[in-house]
Amino acid sequence: MTSAREDSQPVRPTAEDEVAAAGSELFGGPAGRRARLGTSWWTPVRIIALVAIGMFALGMAQKAPCYDGGWFHGATSQYTHACYSDIPHLYNGRGFALDVVPYFERIPDSVSGGMEYLEYPVLTGLFMEVASWLTPQNGTIQDREQTFWMVNAGMLMACAAVIAVCVARTHRRRPWDGLLVALAPAFALTATINWDLFAVALTAAAMLMWSRSRVLAAGILIGLATAAKLYPVLLLGVLFLLCLRAGRLRAFGSAAAGAVGSWLVVNLPVMISTSGGLHIREGWQKFYTFSEERPVDFGSVWLIISQRTGDPLTDVNTYATALMVLACAGIVALALCAPRRPRFAQLAFLVVAAFILTNKVYSPQYVLWLVPLAALARPKWRDFLIWQACEVVYFVGIWMYLAYTYGEPAHRGLPPEGYQLAIAAHLLGTLYLCAVVVRDALMPHRDVVRQDGSDDPSGGVLDQAPDVFVLGAAGEGLHERPQNGWYERPQDGLYECPQDGPYAK
Repeated sequence: MTSAREDSQPVRPTAEDEVAAAGSELFGGPAGRRARLGTSWWTPVRIIALVAIGMFALGMAQKAPCYDGGWFHGATSQYTHACYSDIPHLYNGRGFALDVVPYFERIPDSVSGGMEYLEYPVLTGLFMEVASWLTPQNGTIQDREQTFWMVNAGMLMACAAVIAVCVARTHRRRPWDGLLVALAPAFALTATINWDLFAVALTAAAMLMWSRSRVLAAGILIGLATAAKLYPVLLLGVLFLLCLRAGRLRAFGSAAAGAVGSWLVVNLPVMISTSGGLHIREGWQKFYTFSEERPVDFGSVWLIISQRTGDPLTDVNTYATALMVLACAGIVALALCAPRRPRFAQLAFLVVAAFILTNKVYSPQYVLWLVPLAALARPKWRDFLIWQACEVVYFVGIWMYLAYTYGEPAHRGLPPEGYQLAIAAHLLGTLYLCAVVVRDALMPHRDVVRQDGSDDPSGGVLDQAPDVFVLGAAGEGLHERPQNGWYERPQDGLYECPQDGPYAK
């Protein structure tokens, strides 16, 4: 069901966001009341796509010291210049330079001296393999690694543009929220560290399809995203809760079937081996066994505990799982007990953030998972920039810590105590944004997306749908029909608001 406001004039961030208004002074100030928007070729979506590409290019330029030698001559330079990337190192280290077929052939393990399989999900492995096909085989290994990084950077740049465009189009009346993604500093700094942007692009496209009520297409894209990175499967849990509350379980069933089907189409050819009998291929399992066996690692709260106590935390899988279950229980309660059904983007951000906060490792590029979700869940520049500042602190902190640990001369960089503060900055920044999103869900009149009469612009079939299953006091006296995006519940202080007025409390 389409909101009555979706086809009206787009929201101007400079009119509702003081930080956006102040920032616009660099470009002539806020748009006036009589400004005619959308009447030229320079539409918001096109501008955002070009800004995203420009910021991505700046992120590539930031890697120049490594491209010119830091990746190839010792460890120190790539850390002190904060320009490290897995991509050139794994070209040779994961057998692409030798034309090893991922998942079917083993690669030499420089650490153990044995032979191992590629430890990435299947669709990411295919992305890496395609980039290796596009990399010329002539020249020195350094030349080929540089070219491999450039090829991957070009492919990931396309993913960055897709993400920004999808975010800009998910909330029809709020296209300028895509600028949060395009201008996010941590997005530009971490975009070419690894291949995460591919999964993020598929996830952003899935959310766009869901917002257009194309539930099967959304499910297929979630399945493909899960075949590239594990975290997108969490969105199915969010959709189940929201569809349960709105009585739209048939839509969820279509999305879940599409997700399972597309995941199987990608994985089965690699997963099942018929040689010597039907069994699961060891190369396919590597990603999952590696994730399970991985010890406490960089960026996690568990690393702080381990370093401070001297305990290696061999049972970290149990601790992390228990904490994640507790966080998910809180998200279930929020989804089913909040006075108004939370928006899809809000719960999606919370569940992925919970996964990141409780995980036993936090690689700096994991921030890419959250950037588009944060832009949709809390499109407020002040809160977004506070969180981004914390992530930039962590980005610098991890490289300075690695310079201290592995660089030459030794102990020139950030010692463990300083790195723990950088981890704390990341954790606190993410928790702050989570707290603001939870507050918006519990107090819908504080949600900037809903202040114009909207319900859930990213909700698709959920948008303007009445609740049919609610737990606790939130279900008492519930109207069967939403009133202009709100339910009238006097006991909660929420009332129907005028068509042209903000929500009132």
